[in-house]
Amino acid sequence: MSAVMDTALEAPPGMTWIPGGTFRMGSEAHYAEEAPVHRVTVDGFWIDRAPVTNREFAAFVAATGHVTLAEVPPDPRDYPGALPHMLYAGSLVFRKTKRPVDLTQWGLWWEYRRGAWWREPYGPGSSLKGLEKHPVVHIAYADALAYARWAGKDLASEAEWEFAARGGLDGAAFAWGEVMRPGGRIMANTWQGQFPWKNTREDGWEATSPVGAFPPNGYGLSDMIGNVWEWTQDYWQPRHPGDAAKPCCIPRNPRVASAEASYDPAHPAIRIARRVLKGGSFLCAPNACRRYRPAARHAEAEDTSTCHIGFRCVSRPASGGM
Repeated sequence: MSAVMDTALEAPPGMTWIPGGTFRMGSEAHYAEEAPVHRVTVDGFWIDRAPVTNREFAAFVAATGHVTLAEVPPDPRDYPGALPHMLYAGSLVFRKTKRPVDLTQWGLWWEYRRGAWWREPYGPGSSLKGLEKHPVVHIAYADALAYARWAGKDLASEAEWEFAARGGLDGAAFAWGEVMRPGGRIMANTWQGQFPWKNTREDGWEATSPVGAFPPNGYGLSDMIGNVWEWTQDYWQPRHPGDAAKPCCIPRNPRVASAEASYDPAHPAIRIARRVLKGGSFLCAPNACRRYRPAARHAEAEDTSTCHIGFRCVSRPASGGM
């Protein structure tokens, strides 16, 4: 017990100690990819109290000269059949539609915008003025991992991330309990109204919000739900594994390690691995994407960056954070 206490006291700046434990991961009440619910054990670890901000990422770039994937034209060899004039540096930016649309046609509200990157999140001419404390966005998986390694940290596994997001409430629907708006209070930066054309902004924000603008969860972590999706290190699989048959065999710190299994079957010629995103974002809405819950998960190609994907880091005492 004293060793755990000492570890917690030595938490790096801006991080919180999450004691290890066994919990029920996933959900069977929402989307198919969240099932089945299964028991998982994680060891204790530290996690950033908030997503990495624009200010923090700028310090990393200043120290290392890191160039994000959104700043580099895609390699034609990675995209067989792609039209050459479409292979330019840029990133995905959300744009509202003018009226209700078919929610299966995501291309109606996403634009691959030339020149969009973390410093100019809406394309050339936009800036980070006033957004210094907002989560950095337009971050691909490799960018998040590069920052984490520079900081002497790592990215969370999906199990670690979900365990931390639950804040000690094992099995609860949300990070704060069973009700989306307890007492009418808005608990996270998500979309209010009808996606993708009408955002009533009851939470006060059209897009990202400063980290910590909403109540923290039971572990004192901000923005584990909403604001921006967050990268985890796990490769995507369309469902969770089944539960262990015996208590002795509960998986410990599990990670999905097969890149091959993560490829998108809808695009067999493109061999780019997909990772698990967690937490939902400011674009999650009841009529379109109820993924503002700890159990929710989403597949994203490693090379993809958007205006609603960011990250936070973890550190593990047994491995020095790497």
